[in-house]
Amino acid sequence: MQLIDQRTKDIMEGCKERARDAGLKFQDETLEYIVTNRDLLELSPKIMIPTLYDFWVHDVEVLREKGKYELYPSNPYETVINTRPPISFYNDNNPDWLNVMIFYHVIGHIDFFQNNLFFRHTWDYDFTGQALSDKRIIAKLRAEKGRWVDYIIEFTRGIDNLVGYFDELAVLNRPKSHSTSSRMDYYFDVFLQSIKKVNIGEYIKEINRFNECMKQTPELGEQTFFADVTQKHPEFDALFRKHMQENGKPPFDLIQYLLENSEFLNKEENKWMQTVIEVIRNTSIFFQPQIRTKIMNEGWASYWHEELFLKDDRISGHEVDFARVNSGVTSMPRVGLNPYALGLRMFQYIEEIANKGKLSIEFKSLRDAQSREEFNRNTNSGRDYIFNVRENLSDFTFINTFIDQDFITRHNLFVAGKRLNPDRMVWEYYVKSRKAEDYREMIVDQLYHPPHITIDPYNTTDNTLYLIHKFEEKPLVQEYIGGVLMGIEFLWGGPVHLETHEVVSISSEQAQRYFSRFLPAKAGEDGQPESEVKWRKVLYTMKKRKLSKKAI
Repeated sequence: MQLIDQRTKDIMEGCKERARDAGLKFQDETLEYIVTNRDLLELSPKIMIPTLYDFWVHDVEVLREKGKYELYPSNPYETVINTRPPISFYNDNNPDWLNVMIFYHVIGHIDFFQNNLFFRHTWDYDFTGQALSDKRIIAKLRAEKGRWVDYIIEFTRGIDNLVGYFDELAVLNRPKSHSTSSRMDYYFDVFLQSIKKVNIGEYIKEINRFNECMKQTPELGEQTFFADVTQKHPEFDALFRKHMQENGKPPFDLIQYLLENSEFLNKEENKWMQTVIEVIRNTSIFFQPQIRTKIMNEGWASYWHEELFLKDDRISGHEVDFARVNSGVTSMPRVGLNPYALGLRMFQYIEEIANKGKLSIEFKSLRDAQSREEFNRNTNSGRDYIFNVRENLSDFTFINTFIDQDFITRHNLFVAGKRLNPDRMVWEYYVKSRKAEDYREMIVDQLYHPPHITIDPYNTTDNTLYLIHKFEEKPLVQEYIGGVLMGIEFLWGGPVHLETHEVVSISSEQAQRYFSRFLPAKAGEDGQPESEVKWRKVLYTMKKRKLSKKAI
């Protein structure tokens, strides 16, 4: 692995100038490395962070990827990581025209990393430097503690998808000028809504009264406002003090709670474990936005490599080569999801409908198909609008906001179903639905959505940890429950309870298995048997490395 030569660097600097002229915003410093495919295999398990801590799972992934590469040789085009400065990797056999295309794609990613608000917590430090420091700390601890370091890493990684990512963003993205006191938050969010249960009119009246107090006397406005509140509601202060005693601390994610409250981890001889756990938690939080913006991020980069490459006079004569490579990257599959393709077409669609004014109430109120097709207000605001989308949305809001029926119809998209052909005994794919709401649901179901696990403070004692899985009609994967709870039990130092739900089907499991493989009984829309499913609440208990379960 080595830095690119000066000639190629000059080409890429030219790409930066053209990208900035088009409106992209990013820091000037970047690092580009020339690597072999095998180098990329070594880096992939570490998510391309060369300085990330070592762990046995990374070595297993390298061996697996090498085996796959021997059977199916491939040529990854690029990889870019969100560091300061951003680092990107390029294959050693790329021609110049391909590096131009790839670098435009990389610039799109860098612009997204440095401007999308879901990456806000990554803007203020260099993760590669932090990762190198963490790697050295873990290596030192390994020399002292041996395999116990890997046990702590393993147990913590089992719950690192439960980190409080949005809590971190809430602190960073709240403007200081609009920050409110905890007293104010309690009054409007809890006291009026949950305790007094005032109607909307009275609630708005209180907001207006607060704004008026702040307008007249900015420095004493809140004090003046609450003088009237306590006169009208004498019980307010007592309720507020009780609330602060119970909820005064910011919300904990599970890892934070263990660090703060586990007597086992806070013993002097186990303090080193907290250092390892913090490394795992911080690493997980760093990568959270990349998981949650995959479609947007790849779509944005694909939009710009297409937009800028075709206007670059330096690639004259390579248009056909570009078309071949680009079609392989951004072709829309009939079945499955290509985030590059979907994201690209969505940004192009959003730009077009914004240019025509189709985001207005006027357009949305139209019901005539021809009128909708011919509607055009020539606002020319599309480019500005997609920059705004790039800044403020994640995949979930992106998909739910902009995949509509017009988009589905234009690209001939559909939800595919799968059914058994009893005559030929083969599975068949068919068009199950062309409705936008069904397609949105299919895409959303494929997005990253970790379970929501909270700590029950009332049932958690000094010795026993009680966790509640906030049920969203998606059960936990049962095969992982035992291993994860065993790791939590070790870190907590006592028994662990987990309250969750699991599926109970009315028909027997054997019958379900039979009907799913052979002829349908009472066929549903997709040719599979319809059977009512009910849920039951269960309590898992891990005590002395033994897992038990009971219905509650």
